[in-house]
Amino acid sequence: MPEHLETMKLWSLNPETGLWEEEGQLRMEIKQRRKREERTFLVGNMEIRERRLFNLDVPENRRCYVKVRAFRSERFIPSEQVESVVITLINMEPTAGFASNPRAWGRFDSVITGPNGACLPAFCDDEKADAYSGYVMANLGGEELDAVASAPKLNPNVIGVPQPYLNKLNYRRTDHDDPRIKKTAFSINIAKPSPNAAEEANGPIYPFEKLKECEEAPFNAPHFRFSRVEGDRYDYNTVPFNEDDPMSWTEDYLSWWPKPTEYRACYIKVKINGPHEINVRSRNMGGTHPRTVGQLYGLRDTRSIRDRVQSSVSAVCLEFKCSGMLYDQDRVDRTLVKVIPQGSCKRESVNSMLQEYLVNHLPLAVNNDTSEFTMLAPLDPLGHNYGIYTVTDQDPRTAKEIALGRCFEGTSDGTSRVMKSSDGVALIFTCGDKEVTKQSVFQQLQNAPGRAIAGTTRPGRGNRRQRGDSSAALRSSQRRSTRNPNRRSQITRSS
Repeated sequence: MPEHLETMKLWSLNPETGLWEEEGQLRMEIKQRRKREERTFLVGNMEIRERRLFNLDVPENRRCYVKVRAFRSERFIPSEQVESVVITLINMEPTAGFASNPRAWGRFDSVITGPNGACLPAFCDDEKADAYSGYVMANLGGEELDAVASAPKLNPNVIGVPQPYLNKLNYRRTDHDDPRIKKTAFSINIAKPSPNAAEEANGPIYPFEKLKECEEAPFNAPHFRFSRVEGDRYDYNTVPFNEDDPMSWTEDYLSWWPKPTEYRACYIKVKINGPHEINVRSRNMGGTHPRTVGQLYGLRDTRSIRDRVQSSVSAVCLEFKCSGMLYDQDRVDRTLVKVIPQGSCKRESVNSMLQEYLVNHLPLAVNNDTSEFTMLAPLDPLGHNYGIYTVTDQDPRTAKEIALGRCFEGTSDGTSRVMKSSDGVALIFTCGDKEVTKQSVFQQLQNAPGRAIAGTTRPGRGNRRQRGDSSAALRSSQRRSTRNPNRRSQITRSS
């Protein structure tokens, strides 16, 4: 790389301090051998004192660090920071009149987040803010995280960088001009902080010599943010409650959280064998308490997360309402929980220890329908061996995050945000594509009413609706329709 020869220096690594030390200036000499290419040599004097690593490098003042943090949700609080997220910064071509990035340093850099985020090396300039720019993205186990929105207007408090520095950096999420584009990256001008501007002294961009300040920056120092996006989710409580505002709790037998000073979160881990990610619902109703039996506490819908290795396997950690005392602390209620995959699914197996627990702690819920799973939720805080994860805390969000992390990991002590599909599972369903038929339901009803009725009834529910043999019922229906064709419409309507 001839453009670096004049400034290239020899450095050695000091084993005691871990710092590179300059060994002296080198002079360039060019030699040309007969019938061979021209060769360039760097010549200099040095003293060998001990066994060291040596390196040829070029001093560069156009390097900076960009501070980035990753979070579990869009609340962006310290306790929800996520480690092991791969943050990547791609350096774009500089504007006209500025030198290109040295080829020796490559086009992009990636850093893995620790407990205090990550500091990414990038090219920057202290004279012209938009001389160098870059794109930043985040990835966790193959899952892309979302950047903070930049439209319809910039929100410094959410982005994590105060004004006027934010305007100088020209923060733009990838969907800023076109909402159809993915939200998983942002672009910025990598403007080197000015020593004369106090608002630029504490990040999110740090001079190259201030790596330590970047890595040890407090949480309230400016930084860029990414948040993990859960799969499709839907939460419904019969009695509304804002988990961020404990004062919104009201006394009611159907409250999801019956005790405002103690929040107990419960999750069940479900494994899905099938080509697609599936939405799974928990339907939570009163089970054994006379004031709530048969009444709805709430619903939880969550989409399964595909396994990183097995493309035909996914898993979901599904919240359900814990059993226990209701708000009056008079009598427990064993919540009646239905786990219902939203698709063409069949229950393959139930965790043997969970099944044994439910059998030994009566009453036992009826489980005739193989497309779902029903249980009276356990009163005891079972663990990963049962596929049930329970955590109690004074803050509902904290309780849920800890329980969810354990469920992802499949253990009762560690936590993770990478789904381990086969560890600590309670239920296994096999889900496939629905069979495609050429006839619509209405055509089936018109052409063969008895057959259509039998075909559109799911096995479990059909058993409850028709106690006799389904084929016998079909033959009986056909005989009736043959004797009196005018009764066809009556049979269809009564069904």
